[in-house]
Formats: sequence, structure tokens, C-alpha cells
Amino acid sequence: VLYTTAFAFKAPISTTHTITSAIMGAGATQRFNAVRWGVAGNIVAGWVLTFPAAGLAAAASYEVLRVLFGV
Repeated sequence: VLYTTAFAFKAPISTTHTITSAIMGAGATQRFNAVRWGVAGNIVAGWVLTFPAAGLAAAASYEVLRVLFGV
């Protein structure tokens, strides 16, 4: 499902996404409470926030270099 969804939206996914999703899915099939959903929520938040944070870091770096070196 992860690859199908990623392909449909043309979204890049990493092996970390795949492995973590598989581990959570395997835990959920055994027992729904076997998954630490708080930790899973933190992982998902990290995935969602990484891309915008990287963009902000790149923009800040660009501005610093532009001011320092007149790029």
C-alpha cells in the first residue's frame, strides 16, 4: 500500500519509511496495543516536518550566503 500510494502521488519514500511501516503493521496484526502509538505518531510527525524544515534551512543558508558574499 505504501509503494502504491507513493507512486500515485509521485512521492519519494525511503527504506526507513518502508521498514517502520512494516514493523508497525506487524505489531498491529499481533495485537493493536502491541504498537507504541505515541512513538509512531512522533515518527510520522518527523516524516512530515523533515521536508519543510530542510527547505527552511536551505532558504536561511541562501540568505546568509547572499548577505555575506553578495550572491
